[in-house]
Amino acid sequence: MTGEVSIARPTIPTAKDRNDNPRREKDDGPKINGAITARQIRVVDAAGEMRGVMTVKDAMTLAEEAGLDLVEISPNAEPPVCKILDYGKYRYEMQKQAAVARKKQKVIEIKEIKLRPTIDDHDFGIKMRNAKAFLEDGDKVKITLRFRGREMAHQDVAQAVLKRVRTELDVVGKIESEPSFEGRQIVMVLAAR
Repeated sequence: MTGEVSIARPTIPTAKDRNDNPRREKDDGPKINGAITARQIRVVDAAGEMRGVMTVKDAMTLAEEAGLDLVEISPNAEPPVCKILDYGKYRYEMQKQAAVARKKQKVIEIKEIKLRPTIDDHDFGIKMRNAKAFLEDGDKVKITLRFRGREMAHQDVAQAVLKRVRTELDVVGKIESEPSFEGRQIVMVLAAR
């Protein structure tokens, strides 16, 4: 016996093993340079001029000569449209456009107005003025009419208050959900017209 000891070495995954179980990487933008998989592409150069249909390899050499990247702008076109440009600058412009679009986007909020069946006329007027302002801003308004104690026995008074709310806000809003009981309160939702 020579005293040789065999040591089990860990197996290193080969390229074949990696291709059998590919990890899905996050898709966070257009394909660039070597990631473009189409055989033929329509190429637009850095000056914005159409260079025609060519292979990805030819387009890559044009991009390398210009010192820029080849970016797939329109992947669903036939053939896909690629442009030679600075990818970092392109991503920055796309992020700026997305930020402007988010800023212009109006988020509809639900504002709540709480009433009681025995509300005074002046208080009712103030609440309706606020509700009109909310509806004019494009928000939804949730009217909540709360009952306390024995007020539940006088639901006709509550229905009269809700009818008054409808007539006041009919000009600026429409009823999205009809009045419904939720425990000891009646809830009605109005949306802007």
